[in-house]
Amino acid sequence: MQQYNIHTAKTQLSALVEKAATGEPFIIAKAGKPMVKVIPCVSNNTQKKRIGFLKGRITIPADFDKMGQNEITKAFEA
Repeated sequence: MQQYNIHTAKTQLSALVEKAATGEPFIIAKAGKPMVKVIPCVSNNTQKKRIGFLKGRITIPADFDKMGQNEITKAFEA
């Protein structure tokens, strides 16, 4: 993780905030001592957590890919 001193952080704040927003957090240090960590408010991990959020709440039949097959075949043959 990149570390910047307070002076650099002040002069390049806009660019550093943009980097943090894209998922590159950084640390602001004073006299070489880390003081704060800047991270995005909405991280990319939020989307990853949503995968499977309905797990256990719905069920999909084993033959879901064949459901309505007879009706569809009849519609195309008619």
